[in-house]
Amino acid sequence: MLHRSMQLVDRRQDVTLTTYILADSPEMLNGKKRPAVLVCPGGAYLNCSDREAEPVALRFAAMGYHAFVLRYSTYYEGAGTFPPAKDLPVNPNSLYPAPLRDIGRAFLTIRAHADEWLVDVDKIAICGFSAGGHNCAMYAVKWHDPVICDFFGAAPEAFKPAAAILGYAICDYRLMFREIADPFIRDLGDAADIAYFGTKTPTPEQLAAASPVLHVSKHTPPTFLWATAADPVVPAENSTRMASALAAAGVPFELHVFENGGHGLSLADQATAGSLWDTDADAAQWIDLAGAWLKKRFAL
Repeated sequence: MLHRSMQLVDRRQDVTLTTYILADSPEMLNGKKRPAVLVCPGGAYLNCSDREAEPVALRFAAMGYHAFVLRYSTYYEGAGTFPPAKDLPVNPNSLYPAPLRDIGRAFLTIRAHADEWLVDVDKIAICGFSAGGHNCAMYAVKWHDPVICDFFGAAPEAFKPAAAILGYAICDYRLMFREIADPFIRDLGDAADIAYFGTKTPTPEQLAAASPVLHVSKHTPPTFLWATAADPVVPAENSTRMASALAAAGVPFELHVFENGGHGLSLADQATAGSLWDTDADAAQWIDLAGAWLKKRFAL
């Protein structure tokens, strides 16, 4: 396996692409290119979670895909503490569209090394969790948009994802502005909003612009969604509304909402658990279900 981390933005050591490139062998694909999965960890746009990074990439690598982890632009720039402080000042480096464009940078980097790494650039999936899932969902509906293509001066085809896998993702940002009793969740939401919007009170126009459900089109790739009905941070309705939008646009999708399990489960087993609260035997099925779904499109 070729395992290396590369900096994607000058003078930004926190924005990196880490590779999990499977070694070629005459006993396996013998020089043929493999599909790939680009993983975007969550972290409320404050940091990128380790629990939703390498262990997930390794699981996809075990399925026979090249894998990558993108640590995109976040508020604390890879050096913050958790939980976040209250009343954070604005950090312009983390504001939209910086995290979105980092996915575009990752696609251009993978394409530039496609022959060396033996990556099938027509079969690259994006996989994100929570805020990383929101970033991936935004990319899934905007990969062909001028906010990416014009910024990099490249044709839309260079950025096209073949599939999206969204775990407990924010898909309708309007749902996140609700009455929340838990002060920790409320403060976390405020910090995330400052990180992404630059304010704790984004306008209705900002919320609509940041809601992928409102921007699904025929260009949106096939999507696999999963969430838990018990998630206290990101309501499962984010995923059900996204599924409805995909259905209305005629985009293939698969949706799984597990009854139990909190937020931030990642693989939901001991491979990614900081405690028993991070495990759930039913929700842990999502990775195998996603693997079966992905195999329909990415069979080697």
